Amino acid sequence: MKRVYDFLKEVGTYYLATMDGDQPRVRPFGTVNVFEDKLYIQTGKGKSVAKQIAANPKVEICAMKGDEWIRVAATLVEDDRVEAQESMLNSYPSLRAMYKTGSDGNTIVYYLKDAVATISSFSHAPVEIMF
Repeated sequence: MKRVYDFLKEVGTYYLATMDGDQPRVRPFGTVNVFEDKLYIQTGKGKSVAKQIAANPKVEICAMKGDEWIRVAATLVEDDRVEAQESMLNSYPSLRAMYKTGSDGNTIVYYLKDAVATISSFSHAPVEIMF
């Protein structure tokens, strides 16, 4: 999992794919955090992406760095604990102007469950990481 975290943290922007009914939706994301040995991402509770994840928590993440790219297929699990939300916002203090934690806040964090990451390149064989 650390290799996946390091890859996503280094690229800064990755792309998250969800389903909106029968229509795929892809958008840029930039938050990634490790909390209690799980890989987390974050978004706003009122955003369309949160509604799509609630309807179908299976997602895929994709990013490219140099001559390597990563694809991570996983199921997202909401963690509504303030501690998980605070950990994320502590890692991204600039987001505190937009997001608040707690049950009346607007932030939502998810950890990746049953994740399979594949790091590929044209110059080496794919590396698969499961966590």
